Amino acid sequence: MKRIHRILLSIFTGVLLSLAWLGFPGWTLFFAFLPLLYLDHFFVEKKKEYRSVSFWGHAFLAVLIWNVSTTFWVANATLAGALMAFMVNSFAMSTVLWLAHIARRNFRTNLGYFALIVFWISLEYIHYHWDIEWPWLHLGNGFANNIKMVQWYEFTGVFGGTLWVLLMNILLFKIALNFQIKLPIKNAIYPISAFAILLIVPLSISFSMYFSYVEKDNPKNIVLVQPNIDPYSEEYSIAADNKKMNKLINLASAITDDETDFIIAPETVFEQRRYWNENELEKNHQYRQMSNFVQKYPKAELIFGVASSKIYPDKESATATARTQGELFYDVFNAAFFIGRDGENQIYHKSKLVVGVEKMPFMKYLGFIGDVVIDIGGTTGSCGRQEEPSNFISKDGTQVAPVICYESIFGEYVTGYVQKGAELIFIITNDGWWKNTPGYKQHMSFARLRAIETRRSIARSANTGISCFINQRGDISQPTGWWVDAAIKGTINANDKITFYVKYGDFIARISLFVSVLLLLNLAVRRFTKR
Repeated sequence: MKRIHRILLSIFTGVLLSLAWLGFPGWTLFFAFLPLLYLDHFFVEKKKEYRSVSFWGHAFLAVLIWNVSTTFWVANATLAGALMAFMVNSFAMSTVLWLAHIARRNFRTNLGYFALIVFWISLEYIHYHWDIEWPWLHLGNGFANNIKMVQWYEFTGVFGGTLWVLLMNILLFKIALNFQIKLPIKNAIYPISAFAILLIVPLSISFSMYFSYVEKDNPKNIVLVQPNIDPYSEEYSIAADNKKMNKLINLASAITDDETDFIIAPETVFEQRRYWNENELEKNHQYRQMSNFVQKYPKAELIFGVASSKIYPDKESATATARTQGELFYDVFNAAFFIGRDGENQIYHKSKLVVGVEKMPFMKYLGFIGDVVIDIGGTTGSCGRQEEPSNFISKDGTQVAPVICYESIFGEYVTGYVQKGAELIFIITNDGWWKNTPGYKQHMSFARLRAIETRRSIARSANTGISCFINQRGDISQPTGWWVDAAIKGTINANDKITFYVKYGDFIARISLFVSVLLLLNLAVRRFTKR
């Protein structure tokens, strides 16, 4: 095979992998890896002529195209940060594909493909838990706009989707390979049958679950506010925050009534963190105004985002993330504030922080860099965080999950709210930094998967859109337009039932990680033995 043909196959895989994130159906992923699998087969067959690193180069090209074409919008805010994200993630993905290729060179055919599956799932799992979290391109996310196909995510989470995609690609490749080498049809019955079963059974189960699912009637009336503040041109001052506050109140007042249970505003409505000192909220004019506003309505309670701060009396009391200014020790938080019927507040500090924006990765080793971070929106600088999710508790006892922006793509993390009693999920975000690109649409669509995994209704308030309601099947209602002032009200049902996924989390990934370690040890022993 000529080099130009190998390069074209790599490019083809990169393009096919991108389609599901660019508005095409998720089932395009079922054959997205075929060109790369053909390359893998070619290099295995020619392993005496080509070293394994030759395959790595082609894999890197494929996943680089995938990363750039689907997440290019990061460059709107920071070109350097985008380039770093593209290269790091592409290197990690291609390395996993290369390790799987080495396994194919050393193991029997089926075990080699099994290694590909568990290695890839392990990488996705690591992307949820190491210091450079970036689960945006997990294969299971590719079905976010095809929720009728994946209602069984309430059992498996998105890793079930990843497993499905990889199995379908491998089986389809085996079928194609059998036809290429003209094997008798009886020898191809197994992969064809397996492919048909894996296609029909999950789809049948999912469609049945979708059309038979009935929500328990437990309505809550919600008002969502979309103030539409341009993050690139807004001023950062007390006066600017007062202007935003007045706009928010005016938008909400137009549709809030005596039956409203919750009013939800987006992430970082207020950004003067020193003014929002959590130790001295009683001195904060904006906090008092917001509290007075919500008290006008007999049932309403208010949730909104703030860049807040907390001052510590001395160095010993300060956290590991605390900043210093002379003798002052303080933390900065991307926080969600809750003002209840009794006027008391509850505060949640964002836990899943955006790498390079809200936290410096590997702070233990890179702490000498200090607060050098990439400025791409929201609260910038190395922020404080809380270790675990926590819920807001309303006057009537309803518990709601305050999920801030990036946290909404972490399925197992969101289950933590539900395990602690959350009956509704409220997502507050500011996607305006990504401008009018696929980024904000992708982010919204991932929330649909959280609804299915937890069977919790979602209310989503986004600064510039898309604000919307999502029911427990993942259906969207009343989506707002992009870059418009808006306020919408709707009714969603609370739910207290626990799904299998909420109870057991990413069990597929944990099993895969364990098996991956065993396979890597096996490969290492083989390598050592050969030497």
